[in-house]
Amino acid sequence: MRHEQRLETRTAESRAFADRVQVAMTASATFNALPFDDLAARAAVLAELFGRALPESVTILPPFYCDYGLGASFGDKVFINQGCFFLDLGGISLGSRVLIGPRVTLTSAGHPVEPSERFAAITHAPIVVEDDVWIGAAATVAPGVTIGRGSVVGAGAVVATDVPPMSLVTGTSLVTRRRLGSGADPTT
Repeated sequence: MRHEQRLETRTAESRAFADRVQVAMTASATFNALPFDDLAARAAVLAELFGRALPESVTILPPFYCDYGLGASFGDKVFINQGCFFLDLGGISLGSRVLIGPRVTLTSAGHPVEPSERFAAITHAPIVVEDDVWIGAAATVAPGVTIGRGSVVGAGAVVATDVPPMSLVTGTSLVTRRRLGSGADPTT
């Protein structure tokens, strides 16, 4: 992935990340349990989750799940439908007037692809969603992706490469990019 960084496990930084995950998961659970019409309480919990108050024009419908919180930023008039997942360690930047359909996953973090390295680090790279983008229901956006201004990501799409501005992308595909390691069993 482009701009990939690593957070090595068993470090002070990874411990701080794990501690923050506990805060974010608790805030997400609290948000999801609040009465839907308690807008003030919902705004307060989201401010705790994201480390700052969101623009008043941002709408996030529960249930909503976020594992870090401090890596997400929001433009004006963002709408996030029900059942969305944000893994934002690498950063998730949403421009203005972004529409996100139900069950969308934005994951800016993952693990190294080599089996021998998977438990040694968390990889992360920013996701950038520019102004006026619409991401359809159940789409998944991978780390390091930029979705250009005005584009539409169709429902169920898996987006692992950049989307040019003013484009419509759909579908999923499985492409073998390369063979991993020597084929040795990673558990040995």
